[in-house]
Amino acid sequence: MLVFEYRLKVRMKKNIAYEECAEKIGHFIDSALCKDKEYLEFHRKTGYKWYTFDLPAPIEPGKVYQVSKTYYFRIRTVLQNLAEYFSRSLIYHITDEMVGLTGELRIIPKKPLEKLFSLTPLIQLTDHGYWRDHLSLEEFENQIKVNLIKKYNMLNQCRIEDESFHLYRGIVFKNKKPVKVKYKNITLLGDKIEIMAETNPMAQELLYLSIGCGMGAHNSRGAGFMGYKYLD
Repeated sequence: MLVFEYRLKVRMKKNIAYEECAEKIGHFIDSALCKDKEYLEFHRKTGYKWYTFDLPAPIEPGKVYQVSKTYYFRIRTVLQNLAEYFSRSLIYHITDEMVGLTGELRIIPKKPLEKLFSLTPLIQLTDHGYWRDHLSLEEFENQIKVNLIKKYNMLNQCRIEDESFHLYRGIVFKNKKPVKVKYKNITLLGDKIEIMAETNPMAQELLYLSIGCGMGAHNSRGAGFMGYKYLD
């Protein structure tokens, strides 16, 4: 398993508020997928999409991306063919909000990880809304692990037999109140977290996977995009 990262430079065609940008980028990517018959079916199919993205940089002081200015954002995936499709299709792709300019595709090295931190809010879904109102911290942490195990098993067409390993040594919440994420006509609530990685092989494998396709839910809408730091 390898993680591919595509860094795309875009020019804004409109002013876009920071809190609306994930939805606009999601539309930008979706509309590129829909130009190809194979990826149109991929887009329409339910289930994991195996990619995620962050928000454009640099962030403007007023948190409004400016018309005619250029920014870059990153798309990550664990599917090589999808990464290559992005590298072909997003250059010069145009929506009402932005136009693709240039891009660079690379592989993120697979090296021992010290910690990961969410650069976009991590969203943990429950049947009744924001997790803090319905789950304990232990249940929340377990859901993170279970979600990554499901992704790993599906991606690799296998089953992890022993799930008793620890995924990380500690977790820190960086937000004092829930972080709002606009999604279609609703607002989801997420968290900014930092986790200290365990060194066992399975934990390292799952955390590397999370760099490639996100942690938590709604990754193809830009949620759970993870930054990382290697062990020295």
